[in-house]
Amino acid sequence: MWQALREELYPQGLEIVSVALDTLAEKALPFIEAANPAHPSLIDTAHRVDELFGFLNVPCAVWIDEQGVLVRPPETAWIRNTEDIKFGESVAKDVKVLYATINSRRYWDKYPAALRDWVANGAKSRYALTPEAVLARSQPRPVEEALGAAHFELGQHLYLQGLKDLAVEHFKQAHRLQPDNWTYRRQAWSMVNPQQGPTELYESDWLTDVRKIGAENYYAPLDMD
Repeated sequence: MWQALREELYPQGLEIVSVALDTLAEKALPFIEAANPAHPSLIDTAHRVDELFGFLNVPCAVWIDEQGVLVRPPETAWIRNTEDIKFGESVAKDVKVLYATINSRRYWDKYPAALRDWVANGAKSRYALTPEAVLARSQPRPVEEALGAAHFELGQHLYLQGLKDLAVEHFKQAHRLQPDNWTYRRQAWSMVNPQQGPTELYESDWLTDVRKIGAENYYAPLDMD
């Protein structure tokens, strides 16, 4: 998906940099190798990208211009047409609702179209925000979220040191302090269950929490107007 868009727009001056957020590089590397992308594809084992830019879920993206200025803050960057995905009877209703929401909002139409407009028109694009508009859309970071980030970072460190039980306690604190951060949740869950399903270590799991908020609320609508 991104590779095709990059091949189309790279001659016009756009570079796409994809970043996998995974503490365990060996988990993400096979997917990158299988895709064999021409654009830079990185693995952020420290979750610095989501910490610095404020990514709360994936797929998410920012736009940065030639001067290194942030043109659009983090937003859902789904560009795959999911209408052709066939679900078996065993797939949870909530997952089907999630994909139906993606389809109804037509992320995969809106986002690439806006990106093409920006590449063609630069700062004159209606989708290129002013620094003031970027700041207005940026999310505040109260002390609870900063403390949650510290717990998450400590949890990663302890996990890599083999102290997994201690790591879990800090991951739980990160989840409690920033409950809307799905990158924190999914990273912790996937370390003990690749499917992010129920385990004895956590009180919740991906599907349970999606049901709690409503699948239609899992991705924020794109504000491309």
